[in-house]
Amino acid sequence: MRLVPAAPSTSRLVEIVVGSPPAAWERLGFALRDGDVVLGATRIRPTGAGGGIERWTLAGVGDVALDGLATGMVDDANGSDPEPVEHPNGAVRIDHVVARTPSLDRTVAALDDAGLELRRTREAGGGVRQGFVWVGDTILELVEAPGTDPAAPAAFWGLVVVVEDIERAAALAGDALGDVRDAVQAGRRIATVRESAGVGLPLALMTPHVKAVR
Repeated sequence: MRLVPAAPSTSRLVEIVVGSPPAAWERLGFALRDGDVVLGATRIRPTGAGGGIERWTLAGVGDVALDGLATGMVDDANGSDPEPVEHPNGAVRIDHVVARTPSLDRTVAALDDAGLELRRTREAGGGVRQGFVWVGDTILELVEAPGTDPAAPAAFWGLVVVVEDIERAAALAGDALGDVRDAVQAGRRIATVRESAGVGLPLALMTPHVKAVR
């Protein structure tokens, strides 16, 4: 089932800074513009500094701490999106950003203070809970797992990118991409980028949402 916001969101995900080398994204079929990967309304900026997701920049949210999620904030929530870029792998947008937290309730409360509303929660089994928050047209997926230090901050973990044709993207990526398989969401397909690709963070490619037939 598609997660649909109850009302238009005034927030916007402007940028995600990652430690990947830009060449790793190019090898997966992403086109660079001025060193960035433009996906819909968001720029992914690979710095080559190493490590995973370093921080993100949001517009149209309250200037409060987001429970350890490194965040830059700008005022222009209604600013224009970057000029579209055609990627050889057919990537069109970021589906969701994944973050881990020892306390889903604590992190959700911090996001709520910033004006980002929890849309739903899910029990994933094994004591794992998930929460889903819209940030503009992107989902922030929060994962709470048992056994972690309760005092630890929330932390970014990975990204899922929508591609128009996952078989084409897989052919282009070659051995850098794992097998294409059914996703949790009905009717969607997903494949995970292998660690050997050198992106430096969990990254998956996924087919678009399937519209329900009524």
